[in-house]
Amino acid sequence: MAIEEISDPVFKQFQKLIFDQAGITLSEAKKRLVVGRLAKRLRHHQLDCYGDYFTRMISGQLGSQELQLVIDQLTTNETHFFREQAHFDFLQNELLANVGPGHNFRVWSAASSSGEEAYSTAMVLHDTVGEGSWEVFGSDINSEILAKAKSGLYPMSSAHEIPERFLKRYCLKGVRGQAGNFIIGPDIKQHVQFSMVNLNAPLPDIGKFDLIFLRNVMIYFSLPTKQAVVAQMLPKLKPGGYFVVGHSESLNGVTNQLQSIRPTIYRKSTLSA
Repeated sequence: MAIEEISDPVFKQFQKLIFDQAGITLSEAKKRLVVGRLAKRLRHHQLDCYGDYFTRMISGQLGSQELQLVIDQLTTNETHFFREQAHFDFLQNELLANVGPGHNFRVWSAASSSGEEAYSTAMVLHDTVGEGSWEVFGSDINSEILAKAKSGLYPMSSAHEIPERFLKRYCLKGVRGQAGNFIIGPDIKQHVQFSMVNLNAPLPDIGKFDLIFLRNVMIYFSLPTKQAVVAQMLPKLKPGGYFVVGHSESLNGVTNQLQSIRPTIYRKSTLSA
């Protein structure tokens, strides 16, 4: 079945949908991405028109999960283990060096995608403080990618991203049906939890954190969306806690409630609520 080209008005409907649902701004240059990622959904429902698909999806005619499937297809999930290594060096060599005994250290990987950031953080925490009181919370809006994160199963081609001593200590080689993959070991997984969280909606009660990673996601947000997202995340950061963004990002003009410690790393005042 041949699928019709997506029209400009229908593309604008998808632009508005993903902005309203996830705060992501899709430029005109992303039209091919929308077409490519949603074509299989049209074929699944035996439809040949993106406008017809959009109408049926919004009305619920295609099932209650179709909207989430569209969000899953249109949210970007590029990531890898120990991406932007300097942030993990800061965590291990400076931040954790000042944590007192008995402190329950909590990290939020706020756009955790398929889990590499959360597990990288957990490896650093375990290596530094052992089986002490700490936890990593990973969240994302994409249900499909969260399922992968929870599995802790990754292709062996990603193994080179992990320092060799961590790979040997915290990862298991897949066998039989999992051959060609590696699995995050139980010492790490027991400290890591994943849940679906939409940063553009009211946040659930997830407690407070010593460190929040919001890396490489705000590049897809407009300035007002950045301001709104960060504003509702900051109450989840403990006084004196750290907020980290990606190396191509900045909080200049986004918030005045954090002090810049160095590029991409910000700290909340110890006097803040």
